[in-house]
Amino acid sequence: MSNVSQLDVFSSGFNGSDIEKFRARRTAYQRRCGTYWDFEVVDGFFVQSDPRTDDQKFNYLEEHLGRARSWQEIFAALKQLNAAAKSDERYKVLILARHGEGFHNVAHEKYGDASWNEHWSKLTGDGDLVWGPDPLLTGTGEAQARANQAALRAEIAEGLALPTKWLVSPFSRAIDTCILSWSGIVRLASVSPEIKEKVRETMGVHTCDKRSSRRTLASKYCDAGFVFEPGFAEEDIYYKDDRREKVDEHAARMYEFYQDVFSCDDHLVSVTSHSESIRASLLAFGHRPFAVPTGGILPVFVKASRKVSR
Repeated sequence: MSNVSQLDVFSSGFNGSDIEKFRARRTAYQRRCGTYWDFEVVDGFFVQSDPRTDDQKFNYLEEHLGRARSWQEIFAALKQLNAAAKSDERYKVLILARHGEGFHNVAHEKYGDASWNEHWSKLTGDGDLVWGPDPLLTGTGEAQARANQAALRAEIAEGLALPTKWLVSPFSRAIDTCILSWSGIVRLASVSPEIKEKVRETMGVHTCDKRSSRRTLASKYCDAGFVFEPGFAEEDIYYKDDRREKVDEHAARMYEFYQDVFSCDDHLVSVTSHSESIRASLLAFGHRPFAVPTGGILPVFVKASRKVSR
């Protein structure tokens, strides 16, 4: 049985208005850039893209991360599609992972969605729980990430290849999840996971979505092999106390993030982020909404086409 909560379902959804507004932002971005990657999901490889899959019943740990075919078949198809692709086409498998349970998730459940959004999310704690800025994983969240490591090991034994690039949100809960999920499988210091601002959670108002300083993050994670993207600021220059990012704005941000991802040659990429970052990614890809629990993993097979705006 799935461990998706109703809050997970709520934070994963987008509607026709969100799609329409995102498309307008995407068009504006395309006109500004001139050349760009556009995305579409390649169906038939992961059940999460199938509208018949019930995300409220689906359990990625019990269903091989959702693969619809063997890993050998998936990667053979990925290799074949890239070999036959035109010069302006690329295919990638993205391993989208949500961080494990954080103290802000516990507080959100404790107070309910309305009270959380109207009041508690704007504070840093309640005298019992501390959830901002940059909350840590709970013991449950750490256990979820370790369960991912066990699941990944099992899938690797069945043919899952190792990613050749690891990208991660600049929040401690995401970086710690990446460490606990992958450190027993690969030496992270040798693959240098990159901390990327654009893959962060929805920006603004909620103190849990304000990151730590670069200095603090460096002291915690650089010895483990994590590196900052160029231009990473000392303080969080994106968080605003008085304005929260909209779903379509977040999707437009993720659309820009994946421009860089698809400009690299890596065909299997790990991206560790957040529930709403995954929602925004799926919207940017044209994927159906799909609820991901804390600590959850959702692979996506994506085709990108290089285009020129007119």
